Amino acid sequence: MTTPERDPSIYVVPRKPLAGGKVVIVAYDPAWPGLFEREAQRIRAVLGPRALLVEHAGSTSVPGLAAKPRIDIILAVADSSDEAAYALDLKAAGYPLTLREPDWFEHRLFRGPNTDINLHTFTIGSPEIDKMLRFRDWLRTHDDDRELYERAKLDLAAGTFEHMQDYADAKTTVVNQILGRAGWVASEASAT
Repeated sequence: MTTPERDPSIYVVPRKPLAGGKVVIVAYDPAWPGLFEREAQRIRAVLGPRALLVEHAGSTSVPGLAAKPRIDIILAVADSSDEAAYALDLKAAGYPLTLREPDWFEHRLFRGPNTDINLHTFTIGSPEIDKMLRFRDWLRTHDDDRELYERAKLDLAAGTFEHMQDYADAKTTVVNQILGRAGWVASEASAT
């Protein structure tokens, strides 16, 4: 499966096709929170007070939920578009910038030095932060939706995708259904 091509200029590092077109989903690993904590401490040590928020997000942050073995971390800074204020320090510490999305909440994506992570960086107060955390918190407290989401992910992972983003895009319907039950209003997520 493929979704419409994203603007190639957003990729600081060229994206690679998925090996064999497969997304790997594994059973929940109780080590994931510890991996997050280690990375969070490193990020806070690098950025100090510039790290206004560091949160564990994504499927690895939900106990009992099968996931891709990649830790999603939300980092909020004063202005994510002001890369000079934080990105060079992250790079020097082993967190390279791989994606720059100025038209989507000024999102920046970094990888980790020795743990497979997505470091999602936004400006503090971004509605996308609230959306991601609401989804996480809802799944942590609603077994039925956590199970629904896991089934959807496993069903999709049985297929093939050219890129990881294609898989992520394929989850949009179920994610939006769950967010609706969590009280998220779609207009809250519109970029300014």
